[in-house]
Amino acid sequence: IVVDSHEHYAYHFKGKPVRTVSQALPCGDYGVILDGQLVASVERKSLIDFVSSLTSGRLRYALGELAALPRAAVVVEDRYSQIFKQDRVRPALVADGLAECQLRWPSVAIVFCETRPLAEEWTYRYLAAAQVWACSEAGAIQRITPTAGPETTPVSGPSTTEVRAWARANGIAVPERGRLHVEVWQAWRAANDT
Repeated sequence: IVVDSHEHYAYHFKGKPVRTVSQALPCGDYGVILDGQLVASVERKSLIDFVSSLTSGRLRYALGELAALPRAAVVVEDRYSQIFKQDRVRPALVADGLAECQLRWPSVAIVFCETRPLAEEWTYRYLAAAQVWACSEAGAIQRITPTAGPETTPVSGPSTTEVRAWARANGIAVPERGRLHVEVWQAWRAANDT
């Protein structure tokens, strides 16, 4: 299991027959890589982080990136019922936003687990199943994976932030936030092809 190097409170999967490697992931906090390609990823959220990213719009960017993968999910370290106990934001706003996200990105499961240990267990099981699926369905992965764009950027390649800074330094207009256009990634690759 690849653990994103930016993950602050990473799962350790103690007692599980798995090896973890820390490196930057293009999306998600935990992933499975097959032949150098991220084929499955899980984004971990505490309930507070989930509500904050949902109401700020950051979750929509994350879901868009996750949806580009063959398999992806978001795991929330709390009960769904806790949404309705929020006092800083209207619970209906959060519940409606969650429903809209599930309809817009149906290929990305959003799973509520009661506790952090249960979320860790679910993440392990999901990624283990994804590993088996990816190994047995390699042909399907090749057919459903995009052939160009940031989703196919090698996992060990530059981050979006690095490419954004490079583009600005070279006079290429890029948005302040979100995904970069395919042309920007292609220009970076052309300039940095060794």
